[in-house]
Amino acid sequence: MLEVRGRSGDKVTLVVRTPSGEQNIDGSDILVAVGRVPNTAGIGLPEAGVELDSRGYIAVNGRLETSAPDVWALGECAGSPQFTHISEDDFRIVRDNLAAGNRSTRDRLVPYCMFTDPPLARVGLSEGEAERQGVIARVARLPMDSVLGAQATDQRQGFMKALVGENDDRILGFTMIGATAGEVMAAVQTAMIAGLPYSRLANAALAHPTMAEGLSMLFSNAPPRSVQQIAPERAA
Repeated sequence: MLEVRGRSGDKVTLVVRTPSGEQNIDGSDILVAVGRVPNTAGIGLPEAGVELDSRGYIAVNGRLETSAPDVWALGECAGSPQFTHISEDDFRIVRDNLAAGNRSTRDRLVPYCMFTDPPLARVGLSEGEAERQGVIARVARLPMDSVLGAQATDQRQGFMKALVGENDDRILGFTMIGATAGEVMAAVQTAMIAGLPYSRLANAALAHPTMAEGLSMLFSNAPPRSVQQIAPERAA
């Protein structure tokens, strides 16, 4: 962002630099989100033997145990993703571990939802995260205007995007901007938890006309594997 003009609540213009040059974005309000810090200082945690990490969050392991015996932490103070549904899952993990279970936060699928208009939902890897982690993935895309449910309700804004494994059929991530994005994302998350290959959704007979019906079209757009698996030759 290069410049802000106007007054929030009335009329504002943002001047931004893009690959195609400077552009103006007009709006009525500006929301500044500067983040949050944990409220863990001055409450006696060091005296109780509870260690904090470099950002001030309570240090926990995958079971949500702290450095102090028989002391657990969950939710935002423990550095978990700042969502109500994750705090609830943290509670279930602590509850079950207190009852001699062995649950962990490791490899947990964390769904994200922003209830904007249209809403945004995501689960698993994004393209940027896959690139930073060195994960090679195939990308399938579908504009919401191609989804029959979106056409029927005239809610055509947005898109669906999915990442699948380069040399296997695992679903690695899903992103959607569009009406009922959170509900559609939950269907993909369920498939990921079950370990279903993307082809099961591509070939599914999903109800018509719904937004989730677009998943069949989306995953049908997944590019083929760049390297075909070749069966090993049998010994002569």
